[in-house]
Amino acid sequence: MKHLLSAGDLDRDEAVRILDTAEELLGVAQRPIKKLPTLRGRTVVNLFFEDSTRTRISFEAAAKRLSADVINFSAKGSSASKGEGLKDTALTLQAMGADAVVVRHGASGAPHRLAHEAWTKGAVVNAGDGTHEHPTQALLDAFTMRRHLTDDSANGTGADLAGKRVTIVGDVLHSRVARSNALLLHTLGAHVTLVAPPTLLPVGVDTWPVKTSYDLDETLEGTDALMMLRVQGERMNDAYFPSAREYSRRYGLDVARMNRLPDHGIVMHPGPMNRGMEISADVADSGRSVIVEQVTNGVAVRMAVLYLLLGGSQNQNEGTA
Repeated sequence: MKHLLSAGDLDRDEAVRILDTAEELLGVAQRPIKKLPTLRGRTVVNLFFEDSTRTRISFEAAAKRLSADVINFSAKGSSASKGEGLKDTALTLQAMGADAVVVRHGASGAPHRLAHEAWTKGAVVNAGDGTHEHPTQALLDAFTMRRHLTDDSANGTGADLAGKRVTIVGDVLHSRVARSNALLLHTLGAHVTLVAPPTLLPVGVDTWPVKTSYDLDETLEGTDALMMLRVQGERMNDAYFPSAREYSRRYGLDVARMNRLPDHGIVMHPGPMNRGMEISADVADSGRSVIVEQVTNGVAVRMAVLYLLLGGSQNQNEGTA
């Protein structure tokens, strides 16, 4: 694995290897000193052309816990805001010796171009491109599901999600998280259902390895993991649904709906949440919610990705846990 550009690039064994590595690395967060020497001397650049405090901080924490040097580049207030393009920015970073570039960009396909045009010699990690994909979010979601929904005594190590039923609800049209989850969860053996109003399902969704539904209530009883998506109002320039109140009534998750899940069912959200819109505060803060845990798991998963991309397997004699 030289880059991580799409969840669809991972086969089952590669995905499970990342999840198993993350399981080992999760324990680092519980240590008094939360660092490993694994990537000492390596440089990781966070190249963010879009705002995303949560994802950027998660990648920064992951790289620093592996002892890598981190350079944070924000397009705001930089030469990129003055018209410098992705290519010139990448070449500048390459001149600084970047071993990995974690890129978020508003244009779908930007990380792929960065990798395939060879503008950087380092590994490229897609941290979200347009409405296309967000593969590390899908990995941390799968990691969280595996820890809760598999029976293995070692928190699911070596396991996939075969036969598990995952329902993803909301603004699928604008969600890179939904696309990446659909691809990765299918690879891991899960059955995925997308629930949304017809206006918020993308053209071509019939080619995705999922089922679709317009009715949230009919899917609840059989769902192992229910993922609510943020309504991305900033990407909407048309009326995709009659009103926020109507959307919440039909597609919002309240306590009554949550209680219809199986006893083991969990509630997820990639964040940030619109409390009271797609998810009620009572649900978000309930015992079934694993939303805060997703954030914790995100650091471990991103540590695993950087570790494996930057030749961490060559340093196994130093230990990973």
